[in-house]
Amino acid sequence: MTFKISRNGRRGLSRRRLLSAAGAGAISALAMPYLSRAADRPVVTSGLQSGDVGADGGVVWARADRPSQMLVEVATSESFANARMLPPIAALPETDFTAKMLLENLPAGQQIFYRVRFRDLAHIGIESEAVVGRFRTAPADRRDVSFVWGGDVAGQGWGINPDDDGMFTFATMRKHRPDFLLHSGDTVYADGPIKDEVTLADGNIWKNVTTPEKSKVAETLDEFRAAHKYNFMDEHLRAFNAEVPVLVQWDDHEVTNNWSLSKELPASYKERNITLLAARAARAFHEMYPMRESIVEPGRVYRVLNYGPHLDVFMLDERSYRGANGPNQETVYGPGSFFLGPAQLAWLKRALLNSRATWKVIASDMPLSIIVYDDAPNKKGSEAVAQGDGPPRGRELEIADLLRFIKTSGVVNTVWLTADVHYAAAHYYNPDKAQFGEFDPFWEFVAGPLHAGTFGPNDLDNTFGPEVKFIKAPGPGNQNLPPSAGMQFFGHVRIDGATGQITITLRDRADVALWSTTLDPKPV
Repeated sequence: MTFKISRNGRRGLSRRRLLSAAGAGAISALAMPYLSRAADRPVVTSGLQSGDVGADGGVVWARADRPSQMLVEVATSESFANARMLPPIAALPETDFTAKMLLENLPAGQQIFYRVRFRDLAHIGIESEAVVGRFRTAPADRRDVSFVWGGDVAGQGWGINPDDDGMFTFATMRKHRPDFLLHSGDTVYADGPIKDEVTLADGNIWKNVTTPEKSKVAETLDEFRAAHKYNFMDEHLRAFNAEVPVLVQWDDHEVTNNWSLSKELPASYKERNITLLAARAARAFHEMYPMRESIVEPGRVYRVLNYGPHLDVFMLDERSYRGANGPNQETVYGPGSFFLGPAQLAWLKRALLNSRATWKVIASDMPLSIIVYDDAPNKKGSEAVAQGDGPPRGRELEIADLLRFIKTSGVVNTVWLTADVHYAAAHYYNPDKAQFGEFDPFWEFVAGPLHAGTFGPNDLDNTFGPEVKFIKAPGPGNQNLPPSAGMQFFGHVRIDGATGQITITLRDRADVALWSTTLDPKPV
């Protein structure tokens, strides 16, 4: 990647690279000559995104640089023959000039092309260049389905490094032409400043692209927004977003590390109110991603995405409704042991029971049995589900209740996908080896980071009988490896349309298949 230094000393994309990215549909024509008499046209600043795609449509997203109207055309061919123009949507300062629109009444299983322009509200005759994106609607028939998953982007100070080809894992995932990305959370590290340079263990220098807002922890609404916009600066991420829909959930770093109601913020924060920080972070999160928003509970993250006869994806929110991080050793279920919370847990049970899809993928932003401490240096407190060996207690009570329900209700073919711990693993949950055995065997697969430091492995809790079938992690004494070390991981899932078999493959950023398994479905 070639960059240039502007007069103010900041790095910028070269004209040649910029035009190349624009040709991939990733960004608007920032470097193109103006085609109207206007001296200053609106700009599509952060590429395009689509998301929450179903059989009849999906959400599209873009951001302008000023008060504008987003104009969207939709078609089933790249030529935009017989394109349909949709009513304009306002992009105002109140939403940081972002706008998103649900495209409806589209044909199932079809490649959809959409074209976005912004019209300047101050000069209604002046419009931006058009930017084109695409996505594929979910099938109505039993065709093959393919998707990728992972989490953890721009963490531990590892930002966009031109010398390491930026967020290269997104380019690798894009080559698979997946139907969508399941983003398992930690979409940003709002608590992680990005410095100009980081000295590596071997003495080499990692050089980041930087912005003023990412030089500190995010506290204001604009700083939380800037954390997301920083990631959109990467050319591989923009190119990926223009072609692959994202199903997104959040975890802790969209706010701050290990946040819960009991969070004591470090001295780097001037804003001491964790609830206020979380509210600002949630608003920025919802502004910056193409989610189908709930009218029942505005700002709700948990939802189910139906992707054809073979697949339903159950997106969980294990952050918003949890009790305070702490010992979590309760033996009787109550507020202190909430993880999903009663309302979300009841919703998940209903949704699983009503699903007629072959496979039920449970998208969990945290693993079930990997021990994650709230106070990692001192190995104290609970951040995730696992509470240590033995019968269920604390947050494990919810999972035990859910697993028992799945078994007794006859729900079959559940697979858990997660990220969070910054290494790759495959876990088989065996009731014969569990302290709590009232469940049918199932698999959990861990992928990530997509672009962050690599850690692990962590200890496993034996409550639900996890067996490690595969693990790739740096090991003790070799933690927080940079992306340039190559240990960046994503998962790839393929469902065979004819047989219904599901194949899960764990890959690294060089696209090496590290481990794979194929599962046969039980009759639904």
